[in-house]
Amino acid sequence: QVQLVESGGGLVQAGDSLRLSCVASGAAFSTYGVGWFRQAPGKEREFVAAISRGGDSTSYANSVKGRFTISRDNARKTLSLQMNSLNSEDTALYYCAARRWAMPRDRQSVDYWGQGTQVTVSS
Repeated sequence: QVQLVESGGGLVQAGDSLRLSCVASGAAFSTYGVGWFRQAPGKEREFVAAISRGGDSTSYANSVKGRFTISRDNARKTLSLQMNSLNSEDTALYYCAARRWAMPRDRQSVDYWGQGTQVTVSS
């Protein structure tokens, strides 16, 4: 079992940057693909980015490609999301997600979720 705890959310202005972090505890972190999802008010939870177990492969939603960068540190059991050029459409609750053996690219494939961290971008 894996426990995930996010941090780093906050209120920023359009064009600013923010870095989210997720700390994992429990089972072997390196056996999980991990990623980020987000959910805006009134909308479904959507995929943002994912990274493979070893960190050699990444995947991004088109809406964040070129602006967001996902990374992981297996020794420290941490996952990060560097978010640049933020805009109001990035406002959402951001969730850390883990999937055994593969990258989590859709909600149904996620094995574990964090509690979420709020990101609010004012225009």
